[in-house]
Amino acid sequence: MFFGGVGEIGKNMTALEYGDNILVVDAGMGFPNEATPGVDVVIPDIEYLKTNSEKVVGIVLTHGHEDHVGALPYVLKDLPQVPVYGTRFTLGIAAHKLENQGMSADVLSVVPENGTVEIGPFSVEFIKVCHSIAGAAALSITTPAGIVFFTGDYKMDYTPIDGKLTNIARIEEIGKKGVLLMLGESTNVERQGHSKSERRVGQSLEQVFVTNSTRRIIIATFATNNYRVQQIMDLAKKYGRKVLLSGRSMKFITELGQETGELHFDSDILVDAQTAKKMDDGKVLVISTGTQGEPMSALAKMSQGEFDKITVGQNDTVVLSSSPIPGNERSIYTVINNLYRKGAEVMYEAMYDIHTTGHAFQEELKLMLQLVKPKYFIPVHGEYRHLKKHAELAKSLGIPAGNVLICEIGNAVALNKKEFKRISDVPAGNSFVDGNTLGENADGILRDRINLSKDGMIIVVATVEMKTGKILSGPEIIARGFDFDEEKAEETKEEVSKAVAALDYDLVEDYTEVKAAARKAIRQLLKQKYKQYPMILPIIIEG
Repeated sequence: MFFGGVGEIGKNMTALEYGDNILVVDAGMGFPNEATPGVDVVIPDIEYLKTNSEKVVGIVLTHGHEDHVGALPYVLKDLPQVPVYGTRFTLGIAAHKLENQGMSADVLSVVPENGTVEIGPFSVEFIKVCHSIAGAAALSITTPAGIVFFTGDYKMDYTPIDGKLTNIARIEEIGKKGVLLMLGESTNVERQGHSKSERRVGQSLEQVFVTNSTRRIIIATFATNNYRVQQIMDLAKKYGRKVLLSGRSMKFITELGQETGELHFDSDILVDAQTAKKMDDGKVLVISTGTQGEPMSALAKMSQGEFDKITVGQNDTVVLSSSPIPGNERSIYTVINNLYRKGAEVMYEAMYDIHTTGHAFQEELKLMLQLVKPKYFIPVHGEYRHLKKHAELAKSLGIPAGNVLICEIGNAVALNKKEFKRISDVPAGNSFVDGNTLGENADGILRDRINLSKDGMIIVVATVEMKTGKILSGPEIIARGFDFDEEKAEETKEEVSKAVAALDYDLVEDYTEVKAAARKAIRQLLKQKYKQYPMILPIIIEG
């Protein structure tokens, strides 16, 4: 059953159901877009899991990125006693999220890399894979019906920073046993060849240190990319620079990396902002968050001159060691433009070889399919075009067309060794968090916000004697978000007064009919004469 992560990138959540047991894989969140104004995060709708909460035996997490663990606090509020399993680094991130919500982390259970845990009728093996975060794992889930293999997010990096390669030998062993179903990530299926090793990024970044020896260097990267942070720390040590960590998530992940043994550096390399200000620029390195142009991030504030700890100037070289997540391009280039205005030199992926992906390219996807040799295949973790291309790739490697399915959110698939078919959908979709979860009225709330942002609003307030229709006070007009001058205000008052007076108050039962008349009068005036369509909110007070 798919609650997210198919037909979209983000919000990954899938469930396996066998008898009276449900195992959930990942609990990710998505990010808002222009269709969800004012929303903080988007999470999966888990109504089916809530309805069947007594069947949910566990949640297993492939890794600690937001699109795989970000919804966990919201899910556990509805499923509070469900145990959660993952590697140490992954659960360190999960625990932090729970604690920030005032929730207990007691439900979290660490599984070693390449370790196995028994959860009801499911035996789950966590297999080490390379990705852009420590603790990433593919999951081989042995069920009474057969083995279901989740690749998770991965790449085949043959020179990883920590020396831990994707465990190809173990994956091949599992493939030889016979895998019933493989669910494979599809993010980079459109990119031919092999992804670049993380180590090559370090080589490119070293040139930044060599050519900017007298300048202050500010490197922005994803806080969770501990392999990138490790290389940057190593370069700082090599070239005699102290490190200032900027951004709460950067500080937290760095501390977690040290605590879990995923980051290695001497703590005395770190300095605070006050110390950094007193040092020569050529002796300082800043590692910052904000690669996606997030408005509240450290880098965005630096670019606007609103970050009290760091003032960007002409002797700064700023490196964005990242690539834009689709939809964030405008925000990122706004930050870059502002940094240039401050006098800084800016380096970003479009111009320099300073980033690599954590997701497999075509040849790596082919290798995974050839290692696992699944009977059935479902592409996941991608928009529909990604899933379509990954499905075609699988068929080109010999998997029969009838054994490949492209699924969307809410789809459910029944399978055993003899059949593989879609069955009735389950309730699924998006839930929106705006401080609190918006709930059942979310669609209406978002529609109103979009209309307000496009067309503005007008409020009319009047006190009316309900027996006679006499207006005792008002109408007063308040307009926001569209062109509404004094002349229009007077016209609107006149039309509302006429509409209210024209009602037969012997037949009027309550003030809602007066509101409807006022709304209709305003709509007709603004639509017919001015071609304007604001939201109209009449407030009628009984006098």
